[in-house]
Amino acid sequence: MERTILVSTPWPLYSRPSIQLGALKAYLEAPFPELKVHALHIYLQVAESIGYELYRAISERTWLAESVYAVLLFPERAKEIEKVFYREARGKPNLRKVDFKTLTSQVRDVSNCLINGVDWEGCTLAGFSICLCQLTSSLYFIRRIKKKFPNLAIVVGGSMFVGDSTRNLFKVFPEIDFVVNGEGELPLSRLVRHLKDHQSHNEIPPIPGVVTRNAARDSASVSFCQMETLTSLPHPDYDDYFRVLKTFAPEKTFFPTVPAEISRGCWWRVPSGAGKHSGCAFCNLNLQWDGYRSKGVSQVVSEVDHLTTRYKTLSVAFMDNLLPVKESEEIFARLGKLNKDFRFFAEMRGSTPRHVLEAMQVAGMHEVQIGIEALSTRLLKKLNKGTSTIQNLEIMKHCEELGIANVSNLILNFPGSDHQDVEETLRNLEFALPFRPLRFVHFWLGLGSPVCRTPEAFGLTAVFNHPNYAAIFPPDIFRSMRFMIQAYRGDLGYQRKLWQPVKKKVTAWKKVYAELHKGPSHTPILSFRDGRDFLIIRQKRPNAESLTHRLVGTSRAIYLYCQRHRSMKSVLAHFPGVAEDRITPFLRMMVDKKLMFEENGKYLSLAVPVRQMNR
Repeated sequence: MERTILVSTPWPLYSRPSIQLGALKAYLEAPFPELKVHALHIYLQVAESIGYELYRAISERTWLAESVYAVLLFPERAKEIEKVFYREARGKPNLRKVDFKTLTSQVRDVSNCLINGVDWEGCTLAGFSICLCQLTSSLYFIRRIKKKFPNLAIVVGGSMFVGDSTRNLFKVFPEIDFVVNGEGELPLSRLVRHLKDHQSHNEIPPIPGVVTRNAARDSASVSFCQMETLTSLPHPDYDDYFRVLKTFAPEKTFFPTVPAEISRGCWWRVPSGAGKHSGCAFCNLNLQWDGYRSKGVSQVVSEVDHLTTRYKTLSVAFMDNLLPVKESEEIFARLGKLNKDFRFFAEMRGSTPRHVLEAMQVAGMHEVQIGIEALSTRLLKKLNKGTSTIQNLEIMKHCEELGIANVSNLILNFPGSDHQDVEETLRNLEFALPFRPLRFVHFWLGLGSPVCRTPEAFGLTAVFNHPNYAAIFPPDIFRSMRFMIQAYRGDLGYQRKLWQPVKKKVTAWKKVYAELHKGPSHTPILSFRDGRDFLIIRQKRPNAESLTHRLVGTSRAIYLYCQRHRSMKSVLAHFPGVAEDRITPFLRMMVDKKLMFEENGKYLSLAVPVRQMNR
């Protein structure tokens, strides 16, 4: 039986099988019943070997991850690489006692053992899925395998190699034979068919979506080749991951989270002519796809039901960069009827309606990452998010009310942000304090993002490879390639100083939130109980007694009406018997007490109902 091997090297999350490998394996085995596809989740075995806690700590930081295998690839650069590792490990408690030499020796031993434990002879090809944090580890395995099996066709793909990043790749890493540019199913299946039929990869006809050495010299010939729809995709196959997991000692086993996908691409990033794209200014996540496609409702429900039944686990992570707007409510409503106690994770936009969140919560949505990014509408426009602060606060409030953990980000140091953006953020943070804190992240420049493509529009004077790559890679490789993480000259020093007050305020926010949520029966920081014709609002404070506020009659009705943000025009229309000069002072008083938020004449009540929280 002919074989193809698909490989995912460290450092993805060890607790999830690779959706890239699972999807490709399932797709390849359908048209080639005589082909045996092996999916090697090498990262799982490396994690088991060095310990899950240490693996997790390394996998959370790009430069830590890339340093480990870089020193195995380029031992002559050990001193420079070791400096990068220890600099990045500074301040991480679980890495204080790690000896870099011991770690890399351990990783080398387990990696070589894994290589020697695979029968590479006679394979049609070995395909490597390479995403963020997997560059040096993949190159190490490729180099070692190719040295032992020089006739084995090596193909790479994934988000690390799209467009400009393939330039000079074959020159600096001659072990690589092919690159899949973009989505992998169609190009890889056609490449497999050719290799099966011709037993040679020296002369290969043009295959759309496959970059060869000759094609790489002509950038115009590099193209995408993706399916028009996702309806024909089979369920991902994670058998190989779970088969390896079963071989671990009892104390090393765990219940994994299975990845699933509803869609590919980003509907917010759409073509806008002249080769330009709309979408978030900082984002380079969807370069490997052209447009946005989603699966059918029944297809998604069937896939989730199949995966959780087959692998006897109830945790599911949707890998979409953006869930579909129209189908999401029905998808999660139907998932909620499967009589399974799911634990879902998903990413979504800040404009997601409450009724969709409710359907998700009923189905088992436990954690979400919302594209919040800023609490300044002025800055959100620069980021091209298409949302506003009041929308972000509203969805943060809904998550708090529904008991959905919101693990979203607040971007600091974005190029071109100014004092007004920071002041607006600091002011609006006062109103966000009742909700789960955001995680501040420092802006990094991704290759292919709008900021990278048009740096002058954001005040950047130069864009170049991040200097850490100069420490990791030899000079000839560093100069020849464009890497995923870029650096720039511009206003970085100014931005770091500018955003310090926000950084301090978010840190304090986390401490206060944790303090006010201590105890097994904690209540929300800002909540209300409804008495039918009156309302009691409780406002918890750190190191002080809680404040209580009573609203009666029309005041109660207005506050409840603004549980979703409303314009003054809408409020006046809803309460035609109440004069504007009576409503305006009430709304202003609510804002002054931080019980409501106002932006551009729109109002949002911030307290969450205790009744909903107790359900």
